[in-house]
Amino acid sequence: MRALGCVCTLLLVIVLLVSNMTAQLETALWWQSLTAPLETDVQQMLMHYSLLPRIGVALLAGAGLGIAGVLFQQILRNPLAEPGTLGIAAGAQLGITLATLLVAAASETLLQLAALLGGLLAGGVVLLVSWGRRLSPVTLILSGLVVGLYASSVKTLLALFNHERLQSLFLWSSGMLNQYDWSQVQFLWPRLLLVLLAVLLMLRPLGLLALEDSVVRQLGMRIVLVRIGGLFLAVALTAMVVSCVGVIGFIGLFAPLVARLLGARRLLPRILMAAGAGAVLLLLSDQAVLWLARVWVEVPTGVLVAVIGAPVLLLLLPRLRHQQVATDEGGVVRAERQLTPSRWALLLVALAGMVLLALWLGEPGHWLTEPQIVAQWRWPRVLSATAAGALLATAGVVIQRMTGNPMASPEVLGISAGAACGTVLLYVFLPGELGAWRFPAGVAGAALTLATMMLLARRGGYHASRLLLVGMTLSTLYGTVLTLFLVSGDPRISGVLSWLSGSTYQVTRAQTWWTVALALLAVCVTPLFTRWLTLLPLGAVTAQSVGVPLSKARILMLLWSAMLIAAATLCVGPLSFVGLIAPHLARLAGFRRALPQWIVATVAGAAIMLLADAVGRIILFPYQIPAGLLATLLGAPWFIWLVRQAR
Repeated sequence: MRALGCVCTLLLVIVLLVSNMTAQLETALWWQSLTAPLETDVQQMLMHYSLLPRIGVALLAGAGLGIAGVLFQQILRNPLAEPGTLGIAAGAQLGITLATLLVAAASETLLQLAALLGGLLAGGVVLLVSWGRRLSPVTLILSGLVVGLYASSVKTLLALFNHERLQSLFLWSSGMLNQYDWSQVQFLWPRLLLVLLAVLLMLRPLGLLALEDSVVRQLGMRIVLVRIGGLFLAVALTAMVVSCVGVIGFIGLFAPLVARLLGARRLLPRILMAAGAGAVLLLLSDQAVLWLARVWVEVPTGVLVAVIGAPVLLLLLPRLRHQQVATDEGGVVRAERQLTPSRWALLLVALAGMVLLALWLGEPGHWLTEPQIVAQWRWPRVLSATAAGALLATAGVVIQRMTGNPMASPEVLGISAGAACGTVLLYVFLPGELGAWRFPAGVAGAALTLATMMLLARRGGYHASRLLLVGMTLSTLYGTVLTLFLVSGDPRISGVLSWLSGSTYQVTRAQTWWTVALALLAVCVTPLFTRWLTLLPLGAVTAQSVGVPLSKARILMLLWSAMLIAAATLCVGPLSFVGLIAPHLARLAGFRRALPQWIVATVAGAAIMLLADAVGRIILFPYQIPAGLLATLLGAPWFIWLVRQAR
């Protein structure tokens, strides 16, 4: 059966190659275009300098990603490790973006060095976070995906101020294999050969990493040096591929899997077979893109690979052993505090003072003196930011207590990204004024995400780690869809990009009142879930033994969270991490019981988003940093710190 699958794949590649080459070169002198094309024959020139180099780059890049995937999985002992899931590809892309902006005419060598430094920095952060937890597969994947999201947020911030300059870069970095000469082939093949030779020299120590650390130490091998050396080779290989063809995910995951399915158990056969499998898979995807361009529309190769790869990754997640994530803040136990009336009044007074400050604070060093400006422009964005923060905090408390996992949040689980993707797809398929349909589209996207999570996590009893990994994978898929829209050339890109980054200065009065009304509804409805929110963190067995209907409770709370998240996402974008930060602030303050934690977290979430909106408005005046994006730049490091501190 496996041999039949390989034969069918190769036949499909050959059919697509013949079809695309025939469409490109209609004459019978195809052999002449391989070696000495006629300068007067445009078809032969396109064949020699475009299609053939593209085939070569696809083979070399696919082989490089396959080798990098094997190295990551072997060194980290993680079957889901690859450049995309570890955040290394996103770090390399951010390095190229910064080099493009900082240097007027960046050379190829400088861009490659920037990609290498960005990949090394991202990989170093992921390893630093997960090293204390013995490179746990769950910790590695979560840290890598969050680092990738953080790098994407920084890239989005740069794009807001340099959209015209970076648009072509983003189009290329989404995984474009278009070629105009043989320079990329000439760049890749000698470096790929050097990395392969270095891997062969380290083959024996790399192979021993599959054993337990204690056994390896008894053999006299320095594990740290071998791991660092192997990871450097894998990161360097990834950075070289990213600097040539952009970010192409999941090839580094599929190629080692195909090698294992074909019976490769030892390291050297696995490396060679993964290189061949990666080359064939990427060539197949790229030729499929060329065929789609002739019959329908052209899409970046990286997008097609991600659209196919994310569902496959979801199918592979059940193979990962469940590992419970720690549920305390570094093991510190704080005394429980009571939410007395005086403390409750102090919270409200502090929030009201922040609202007044945000309303009347103008440009740095100035105060507004015209009430009509406050009434017309400030009230909608201040109320929207406050209500959205409260909604995200409420959803964060519900999700964290429901899953028993303090690292869960609407952003981490991909629910916010699902709501944003549903809204963007509405813009794509239904042009025109769609203000009334944005909220239903966002709720549909969030609900579909939750339904997918429930379906895929059901086999594991809705285990926290399974929910987290499924959510982060869905976030990657949604990010790919959003990237496809951003590089489509649609004239509404700038407005959508501003909204995705979490801007509140385009919020309408009608949307403001809807958001505030839903926030008030959340204040009335969420206390009804107090008993469930108190018992579910104790575990499924304990909660069920005292009469909690598990399935009903989870479905109702997830649907309720979807509505809250969709409404907040329409105001502040899909990434803010307020749903992660606010519940932790309440817990760190000593409010750990369900109802007090929710109340304090709601006020904290409203204050955080209100503060982010005000600071983002004045810090670079007259330019503005969107509130959601500014909260993300602070929230992602908080998440990394929580993972690092967890025991």
